Amino acid sequence: MPITIHIFYSGAPGKAAAFAREMTESGRVAAIRAEAGNLRYQYFTPLEDPDTVLLIDAWADQYALDVHHASPVMAEIAQLRDRYDLHMQVERYVTDESGEGDGDSVFLRK
Repeated sequence: MPITIHIFYSGAPGKAAAFAREMTESGRVAAIRAEAGNLRYQYFTPLEDPDTVLLIDAWADQYALDVHHASPVMAEIAQLRDRYDLHMQVERYVTDESGEGDGDSVFLRK
């Protein structure tokens, strides 16, 4: 069952964006995206809060997420978060595979 994690990084002005840039430019993001079971790993900045960065992190299942959490890159990420003095707010979502929301598609423009 797919799992999506929203991580909101915040800190002093510019710090969260600098963290996301370093994650991307260092190749860490590409390495995480190449991990087995990764479905999405992408940073966004809310228009109304440019000092917060949202990471959307999606995995095929809990096992893939657990393997990622045990990987050496997680220690590197923790060190970067400390260096940039970032705080985190986390939301976790499990994909609804029941089909109950299929009627919502009438509201989507493709």
